[in-house]
Amino acid sequence: MTIEKDLKERIKELTCLYEVSSIIVNNDYKELDKTLYSIALSVRRALQFDDDTIVEIHSSPFHLISSALPRKSVSIKSDIKVFNEPKGFIKIHYPANKYTKEDFLIEEITLLKTVAVNIGDLLERAAIRDNEAVVKRKMEHADRLSILGEITAGIAHELNTPLANILGFAELIKSKNNLDSQSGKDIEKIINSAIYSREVVKKLMFFACEMPQNMTEVDIVPVVSDAMNLLDSTLTKNEVKYKIRLPKEEVLMKVDTIQLTQVIFNLVLNAVYFSPKEGLIKLRLTQTPKKIVLKISDEGPGITPENIEKVFQPFFTTKGVGNGSGLGLSVVHGIIKGHRGTIEYKSNNPTGAIFTITFPKQQ
Repeated sequence: MTIEKDLKERIKELTCLYEVSSIIVNNDYKELDKTLYSIALSVRRALQFDDDTIVEIHSSPFHLISSALPRKSVSIKSDIKVFNEPKGFIKIHYPANKYTKEDFLIEEITLLKTVAVNIGDLLERAAIRDNEAVVKRKMEHADRLSILGEITAGIAHELNTPLANILGFAELIKSKNNLDSQSGKDIEKIINSAIYSREVVKKLMFFACEMPQNMTEVDIVPVVSDAMNLLDSTLTKNEVKYKIRLPKEEVLMKVDTIQLTQVIFNLVLNAVYFSPKEGLIKLRLTQTPKKIVLKISDEGPGITPENIEKVFQPFFTTKGVGNGSGLGLSVVHGIIKGHRGTIEYKSNNPTGAIFTITFPKQQ
């Protein structure tokens, strides 16, 4: 290669590095595929035989090729590392019927490694931005639930006294013997409505973590097992199958066993409601030295992305009218929060919902 031609190749390589840096600086993280494709075109222009060069960039979920690959090719390749882990590659191809591997210049191999590092840095920044966005959404969601909890607790306290009065006076009237048949029926309706309303208030207080707890250290394996045994007839009636995986050893936890049973009831009954015939509900209890994990999954339709942040809010429901008050999952959230635990939702594969409850172990 003449000095003039060699200088021309070095200028092309330097131009490529400048272009790649500019592309990354002006990158729109919402369109990373376009950014990577622009980088591929820039690298192609930097090669000695640019008319026959094909650049391939692969890093899941992206796979871009500057032009159609030939049946057989010779190539050089450099790994793309994200947080020091190989997460793909950038490869330069020449058609094998025209070139050999010796046609690649040493400087082109060096260029490829530099571009791979730049792409890795870009993908790292994209991953950090995505993670920050997820953390921000979780914090905003937690703040909203906290505010809802405060409002809910206030509402529940305000309703408790008038409801107690309504129930007390209604029962007093009922105890009198001079009521006609219709009046007796009407009073019975008032009492039943007041009792129902009191239960709603109780659920609101669960959500707001205002319910008293009877915390004792117990082995929760039989608690979980007994809860599922009680639900067996409901599952059978609805033609839904279930599978339980429990540890053979004790799982000791400081817990209100009645409230834990209510958590299992609410989550499993919710799964039953949305499960198809012969659908499978799985419950698994595991432990590590630092935490206890209870996972419940189903094969229903799952939760749409726009509803995920609403599922633990009081009165939110996707069930039909008359099939739910929208307080089941909010009660679950309140009980778990009261036990210093967390509950998370993710989609099941290929369809359904997975609720993962994590309790810290007592130190």
